[in-house]
Amino acid sequence: MFRPTRLAAGLSAAVALSLTLSACGGRGGRPEGDLAASRVTTIGVNAYLWRATLDTLSFMPLLQTDSNGGVVVTDWYVNPQVPGERMKVTVSILDQDLRADAVRVAALREVNRGGQWVSSPVEAATTQKLEDIILTRARDLRRGAVTG
Repeated sequence: MFRPTRLAAGLSAAVALSLTLSACGGRGGRPEGDLAASRVTTIGVNAYLWRATLDTLSFMPLLQTDSNGGVVVTDWYVNPQVPGERMKVTVSILDQDLRADAVRVAALREVNRGGQWVSSPVEAATTQKLEDIILTRARDLRRGAVTG
């Protein structure tokens, strides 16, 4: 019967530690910020776009979030200043890179007519503005992570 000795246990721990440290690249210090850093994520999509989307839509009730698929769906939101109108937003993050075409916003709008919610068109500028806000916030988050 094989019994590991303290020396063998210590040796295997040292080997495991050296393998772990050798994977660090040997440069020491903090990794340099570059465009490839935008791919570093533990979720399925760009982490900066994901965080920026959640921040941007934080005033709306969330119905569904899928960080691996990159989808955020809000529930209907009624602006207190315009109680006869409600909006529902879906944001899709399409890439792991922080790019302008990596985020897509779709919105539904309904107006209240005689107690019934009726579909109404959403201005293209509305979804474009939301995309711009999300992208600007994501760039700010990335800039803060790289320089901070």
